[in-house]
Amino acid sequence: MTKKYGFYVCSGCGIGDVIDCKALLENVPEEEGYSNCHVHPALCGKEGVELIKKDIAEKGVNVVVIGACSRRVNFDTFKFDGCIVERVNLREQVAWVHGKSEGEINHTQMMAEDYLRMGMVKGEKIALPEPYKLETFTRRVLVLGGGVTGMSAALDAAAAGYEVTIVEREDALGGWAKNVRKSLPTGYPYRETTSGLADALIDKVKAEKKISVKTGTVVARIAGQPGDFTVTMKKPGEKIEFDVPFPLPPEMKCDAAGKELDAEALKAVYAKYNEGRVDILKFDPNGEKFGAVILAAGWRPYEPAEGEFAHLGYGASPDVITNAAFEKMAKAGRIVKPSDGTPAKNVVFVQSPGGGDDADFPYASAVTSLVSLKQAGYVTGDYEDGRAYIFYQHMRTPGLWENFYEAAQENPALFLTKGTVTSVEKNGAGLVVTAADTLLGENISVKADLVVLACGMVPETKFDPVVNLAYRQGPGFRDIGLFDGYCDSNFICFPYETQRTGIYAAGGIRRAMTMEESMEDASGAALKAIQCIESVNRGVAVHPRSGDMTFPDFFFQRCTQCKRCTEECPFGALDDDEKGTPKPNPARCRRCGTCMGACPERIIGFADYTIDSIGSMIKSVKVPSTDDFDEPPLRILVLVCENDAYPALDMAGQLRLKYNHQVRFVPVRCLGSVNLVWIKDALSKGMDGVMLLGCKHGDDYQCHFVKGSELASVRMMKIGDALQSLALEPERVTQKEIAIDDYNKVPQIINEFVEEIEGLGPNPFKGF
Repeated sequence: MTKKYGFYVCSGCGIGDVIDCKALLENVPEEEGYSNCHVHPALCGKEGVELIKKDIAEKGVNVVVIGACSRRVNFDTFKFDGCIVERVNLREQVAWVHGKSEGEINHTQMMAEDYLRMGMVKGEKIALPEPYKLETFTRRVLVLGGGVTGMSAALDAAAAGYEVTIVEREDALGGWAKNVRKSLPTGYPYRETTSGLADALIDKVKAEKKISVKTGTVVARIAGQPGDFTVTMKKPGEKIEFDVPFPLPPEMKCDAAGKELDAEALKAVYAKYNEGRVDILKFDPNGEKFGAVILAAGWRPYEPAEGEFAHLGYGASPDVITNAAFEKMAKAGRIVKPSDGTPAKNVVFVQSPGGGDDADFPYASAVTSLVSLKQAGYVTGDYEDGRAYIFYQHMRTPGLWENFYEAAQENPALFLTKGTVTSVEKNGAGLVVTAADTLLGENISVKADLVVLACGMVPETKFDPVVNLAYRQGPGFRDIGLFDGYCDSNFICFPYETQRTGIYAAGGIRRAMTMEESMEDASGAALKAIQCIESVNRGVAVHPRSGDMTFPDFFFQRCTQCKRCTEECPFGALDDDEKGTPKPNPARCRRCGTCMGACPERIIGFADYTIDSIGSMIKSVKVPSTDDFDEPPLRILVLVCENDAYPALDMAGQLRLKYNHQVRFVPVRCLGSVNLVWIKDALSKGMDGVMLLGCKHGDDYQCHFVKGSELASVRMMKIGDALQSLALEPERVTQKEIAIDDYNKVPQIINEFVEEIEGLGPNPFKGF
């Protein structure tokens, strides 16, 4: 499109008190297309917005550059259809932080001029995005798992008008709930157990015309992308060959003399050529089409390994069992001793294995605490003279579950105490349980007919990929540290979203949950699946850049098939062909730009976010030299991620927290999108240092784009050699981690780096 620019600077909110706004616009070129420049006291007000709209309507302005508040506020106010809108943050990052400059050099004005130039050049370099539309599209929802979570998700999606298919491995719906005598409370006042929950859901599913059910079935493969998934199903244990070999090159079909090989020889060459190489991208023409997937495959009870809890008698005595085995027994009838079938009237529930620390059993949670309280009620309910004992290190009953705990405490036949079970030994036909460090201040020994270990809930994805994706990155999800098999993407901000766009997790595969929590979780996953389907239909991103129309564009003529983009994409959005050429799936893409940062040839970009646009912004920063000043100020580039660092900077600005004026911020989608050429360009231009400021990564915190921040840190290790070859100190480039609520740390992080650069001295390339 032919671009016509409008430049608008707001003097309100204290900006005009610090910055000469009219002088800013003197930097705008006096040439065709750049003539619409205005200063307004309140651009976000009705008159200010009308001013912009009038220029758009009457003067044909289609690139709007606004110097005012942060782009994180008033984004709807400054949204103009058919126009490129570039926001320049003069309020939070200039006026509110630095104030009016005192002295000979007007640092604040210089900063504002730099930022306006950045906005101007970005407006020149980017294009208006157009939505990506799928050739084929469906709104059908696939639910994997027919337990309480899966049935609840299916019912919610159907209630919203969507056709749903439930796929269940077992021969009947119900999941683990079929093994339960009673469920934990599902509503206020959370004091009484309930029954019949699974049966009620099954009846509702059978009555819902929009839901179809396939029992005794598993998913063999999911190919494609949101809105157009191709799903192949099979019976458990059934073998299906999907892999379609790569075609044999013509020259390999002949012998050395050029004669065509016979069938047997051709078969051998064919097999050798395709060894370890299969084209998993071929769709099954008979597969069913779905728009989104809800993963509700549930969990399995933790099964202790042989000898794992020997000190508790597990494995040595048949009367030491897990809580899962106890529940099945309770479902089948009265509580009895597995050893001889006699009544088990004295039952000890062990919440922690002991062994020198206060850790609970593997995969234990608040659910295991609540289940022990519930199961203790079975014992005292089955026998008038029944007695239950619970020894715990942690009794977790969050929220309104405290009411259930209080109800259990009112049971006179239930004994609860904090304590460490040190041994479980035979005592005639029964057992004796010894506990130390109890609330009574002394060791306790209890005679028991049965001992129950409160083992945890292991997510099904720990054992089986379940989804069986036809993605180059593998059939399941990457294991990310703390998750230990649980299926999730960003556990802080996006709880239902897996690492594969269009596939949403709910219930026990996301974390240990009660049935009530799982039903609520199912609603969230169903809503996310619906949001995904409708967003894909509009050609926009679902999350975390909700509504983003852009998608990665590849200049394949320069692709070297290095596969870095394919391998580093955190979301499996890129497949590749037999040569390694990327094969994009835009509807899978989260628009993070990690592929752009990975590409050494710089052939990947988005309509409004490219190597050239960010590089040009960096180059537009004026780097003072001795030609301008006797002691020129430093210029330090800070590339900030839009998810944590940029909001933290905004909050620091709102609080008027001051930091060094020599830095210049350039927002990026994710540190994973940072291409090393930007750093090299900044240093070769004469900038004195470069900082990457973005999300924390690791087991205790996670980048919004899963691996972006971590990948950036890996790439940063490689730039040291390049700097040394330029005779520049590696310390001139650094990466710092920051959480969104670390706004109070921003000044210290920035100022310390500036001090370090001042110690190194100016960049020797300055002025060249």
